[in-house]
Amino acid sequence: MLKTMSAGTRSLFALGALIGLSSVTVLTLELETETPDAEPVEEVVTASLASLPVDPEDFGLGAALEVRPATLKRRETLSDLVNRLDLPGNDGHQALYSLTRSELLNARRVRPGLEVKAHVEGDTLNALSVDLEPGRRLMAKRMPGGEYKAFALDSQLIPTPYIVKGSIETSLYQDAQELGAEDQQVVDFAQVFAYDLDFQREVHPGDEFEMVFDVLMDERGNVIRRGDVLYASLNGKAVTKSFYRFTTPDEKVTDYFQANGESSTKFLMKTPINGARLSSRFGKRRHPISGYTRLHKGTDFAAPTGTPIYAAGNGVVERASRYGGYGHYVRIRHAKGYKTAYAHMSRYGRGVRSGRSVRQGQIIGYVGSTGASTGPHLHYEVYKNGKPVDAMRLKLPTGRKLAMDPEIFEVFEVERDRVDAIRATQQAPDESFVTASVAPPAP
Repeated sequence: MLKTMSAGTRSLFALGALIGLSSVTVLTLELETETPDAEPVEEVVTASLASLPVDPEDFGLGAALEVRPATLKRRETLSDLVNRLDLPGNDGHQALYSLTRSELLNARRVRPGLEVKAHVEGDTLNALSVDLEPGRRLMAKRMPGGEYKAFALDSQLIPTPYIVKGSIETSLYQDAQELGAEDQQVVDFAQVFAYDLDFQREVHPGDEFEMVFDVLMDERGNVIRRGDVLYASLNGKAVTKSFYRFTTPDEKVTDYFQANGESSTKFLMKTPINGARLSSRFGKRRHPISGYTRLHKGTDFAAPTGTPIYAAGNGVVERASRYGGYGHYVRIRHAKGYKTAYAHMSRYGRGVRSGRSVRQGQIIGYVGSTGASTGPHLHYEVYKNGKPVDAMRLKLPTGRKLAMDPEIFEVFEVERDRVDAIRATQQAPDESFVTASVAPPAP
């Protein structure tokens, strides 16, 4: 079926198909109109999932064609890449022009690593394909008249639950990756427990962990990418807790909640930096530069220069400037009489200045060694009603408690029970989903 749609309708239809709201996947192509002065328009062809052309061979290109792959290099343009492919005549540039003219490809926004393939037969370029992003391939196909037409192939992504479960032997990062998780899932897991746990010092061999996330596959079973962590659990010496991902229907805020509806989020983060080594604790010590023994009013985290520093909580910036021996310094005023301070930074985060509001987890600066410092590190201070307190010993209240709103808690229970049902099925003999007991899906 071939029909013309308005631009707005086409966009909505394509988006719906891409995220699985339609039973068909959209194939867009560029066709010339009969009006000489008119701009090319996009037509929409709907194809069943079973007949969706994904491979070049499905376009009638044939498996016997010579395939010339290339990857976009740093500081290289798409025209440079096409020249490297050494294609017949001007075919490569004509094919590339058809993609950019159709607005399917923005040549100014491509990044290094973009994969391009030329399908050549003799002295003719039959097609030029571009893997724009996971699940989306662009193709310029040579038509019988010799011109090139631009196609966009969007795969419908099917989420399949995946469970990673084990005990920490080397590190959470390494052990989880060996079971099928990727960097983003491990980072999400760590952020869920960032308010309760210092992963550099409070995770021990033998601690048990579990995470559930969706693996997104195309219609042919190829893994496109892994999704958000739906469930995170840690049973360890320092912390034993489990959290479920849930978006509140009233505020539309996505957070992680315990089974009783208590949020993982706390008033302040325990450590406002990732992957740093605690180099000096709160308390009296001999100052490494002055030599005097006095109160060390904060906690030092050694990290490479340029490591991001995050706002420990929501608040207003009181100061963002050089401050004596503190070097580049930021101080944030929070609610309930709390303030946090961050010193020795190499530079400030974008838009961070006095009077500006910041949100928890926002980058406010980067590790450096400005001021009275012996090396790159973050000096982090917490004040309660004007008095310095040990950030590592703070007992802070949690965020939202869903049980206080019975209607919302009931919605949360439905999602919680759904995830628990997935986890329970792990023990079933006829496993219909992916688990860590089978080989991890290759991207």
